Amino acid sequence: MKVDSKSCIKMLVVALAAALLLMGGPQVIAQAPPQGGPPRGFTPPPPPKPGPVRLDIQDGSTASYRVTEQLAGVNFPNDAIGTTPAVTGSIALNADGTVNSAASKLTIDLRGLKSDQEMRDGYLQKRTLETDKFPTAVFVPKTLTGVASPFPNLGQTGFELSGDLTVHGTTAPVTWQGIATFNPDGAAGRATTHFTFATFGLAKPSLARLLSVDDKINLDVVFKFKTVRE
Repeated sequence: MKVDSKSCIKMLVVALAAALLLMGGPQVIAQAPPQGGPPRGFTPPPPPKPGPVRLDIQDGSTASYRVTEQLAGVNFPNDAIGTTPAVTGSIALNADGTVNSAASKLTIDLRGLKSDQEMRDGYLQKRTLETDKFPTAVFVPKTLTGVASPFPNLGQTGFELSGDLTVHGTTAPVTWQGIATFNPDGAAGRATTHFTFATFGLAKPSLARLLSVDDKINLDVVFKFKTVRE
């Protein structure tokens, strides 16, 4: 008996259909989990407990000034940056997330500021900051916005922290803008604020090779906090 190609194809289709019915229908292939979700086996930490929280600054935190200057013989402006790791203190938060100013203070030891030029550092220490008389900058926070209450132990957020900054014997209000990443042990991130030399009665640097200095001073802090839940 002669079988043409069309008959062969029909026979194959019928055989495949019968096999699928015997196996319980079409088989579903397992799909990989969607990209961007938590890793397989990830267990989120328990929700944070409500109550007062103290954030203690940890080693690895730094404070830096950043000022734009124009040097003689150079056709483009340069950012002068000086950094110190000498940052200490705590921020205390009440159970409702508000700042307990009486128990909060962050201190920067300005005597440790170092840039890429010793001449600049010496001038700032002796003439501008006068660190022999005013060795520290002290910030007392008053309000915090952008951070949930209870204080988170997971995730990331932008925030604003306002309060009083004392530099060179003068106190003025400032607001820090930053971003924080939370973990069960604390938080880490970066914040910045800015002001002028006149805000704190600072004399602008005047050196032979320095043509000009911008009026704005940026103060940046890279922070690591340990959470103490009370």
